[in-house]
Amino acid sequence: MPIRLICLDADDTLWHNEAYFQRTRARLCALLEPWAEAAAVEARLDSVEHRNLPAYGYGAKGFVLSMAETAIEVSGGAVPGSVVADILALGKAMLAHPVEMLDGVAEALDALADRGRLVLVTKGDLSHQEAKLAASGLGERFTGVEIVSDKKAATYARVFERYGARPEEAVMAGNSMRSDVLPALEAGAWAAFVPFELAWAHEAAEAPVGHPRYRELASLAALPEWIDSIA
Repeated sequence: MPIRLICLDADDTLWHNEAYFQRTRARLCALLEPWAEAAAVEARLDSVEHRNLPAYGYGAKGFVLSMAETAIEVSGGAVPGSVVADILALGKAMLAHPVEMLDGVAEALDALADRGRLVLVTKGDLSHQEAKLAASGLGERFTGVEIVSDKKAATYARVFERYGARPEEAVMAGNSMRSDVLPALEAGAWAAFVPFELAWAHEAAEAPVGHPRYRELASLAALPEWIDSIA
């Protein structure tokens, strides 16, 4: 059965994202050096982020709040207002960073558009994701854009239904095993894992090796050929 709906992740699938988070984490560690070693700051930030996801969701704004909480916790409440101001400045810089496209993305989207309708499925802060999409210049290539709070099987099922495709007629591609691959497979779709050199540990999960509807691809440019083989 041919693929009619092609769903794509955004961050670190179409454009760079994790690099900005890692650079900001390093700067936070430098700010908090008077109170804790970098490894301790990293570990505390990971814990605080995980704890806050249900309340803050994904994205840069929630990350900034988690950095501020981390500063308070590792300093025992002694962190001065000037450091908190520096943390807020780091957050604003993240929100204002330029959109850097990954190599070959535009060409891959052109090829994919010949094979089905394209829908962007991404999670994170609504306004920030909209701003990045606008800055990328890719918006007109997509039939629809779905900015969601999380990616679960039910999320994908709703997306497939909204765009009139049965699960077996849809494919999801992205760099997150936990968010882009496993729930899409659970929903009955095909799923392509396109790994990126930088990855947030929260998005890691065991690959469903041997699953008939799963494939790991070297790049997004390989997705059209795989879709052709499915059809």
